[in-house]
Amino acid sequence: MDWRTRGSVRTQRRHWGRAVALWDNHGVAGLERIIGAVLAAAREDGPSGLVVDVGTGTGALALPLASNARKVVAVDVSAGMLERLGEHAASAGVGNIETVLSPVEELTFAPGSVDLIVSNYVLHHLIDREKRRFVDNAAVWLRPGGRLIIGDMMVGRGTTPEDRAILGSKVRVMMRRGPAGWWRIAKNAWRLMTRTRERPIPLQAWREMLTAAGFVDVTAERVVAEAGLVIGRVPRAAG
Repeated sequence: MDWRTRGSVRTQRRHWGRAVALWDNHGVAGLERIIGAVLAAAREDGPSGLVVDVGTGTGALALPLASNARKVVAVDVSAGMLERLGEHAASAGVGNIETVLSPVEELTFAPGSVDLIVSNYVLHHLIDREKRRFVDNAAVWLRPGGRLIIGDMMVGRGTTPEDRAILGSKVRVMMRRGPAGWWRIAKNAWRLMTRTRERPIPLQAWREMLTAAGFVDVTAERVVAEAGLVIGRVPRAAG
């Protein structure tokens, strides 16, 4: 991990540590459609053995997936998020979630040991090299037939007609909110152009990344204006 990645991890820990108190009511609620899409895709294969939820937050994916899995490993960079997840799990009587405090960049699992890997609105924070590394690693960690499901912000920086349409629609919505919306336009534009915190890539780039890592049956679909769902499967064993 180089100095830029280490700096990003420190920034993410501070940011998400501060966000814990509001995340259940605001962060999760704003992502309902993409969360629903990830969960629906995750359940298509029926019960799972070992599920890894990367960037679990307070458990929007981990908690519902636990009812259909032998075990869920819930990973997050924020100790506060994991503590809140533990509280939710205890209240719901869920006992098959293991929490792991780790940045995505330092994750490791035994080859072929995982049945399903899910991630929602996390990977766009990684620099592109670390996105590719994560996808390559996931292809190794998953058993034959296992799947990787990514729900995330999936948009480029306005270089394609699709990107410009998505960004334009977001700008129009925020413009109607007055000064507060104008400030968000300026802030989000700065983040997107400089890639200082949010580093999304287009839907097609994710599709190509999974294909290059050896995933098969790769699908990519847009769920809401700026967010999409990409799914890939590790080839099944021959015979």
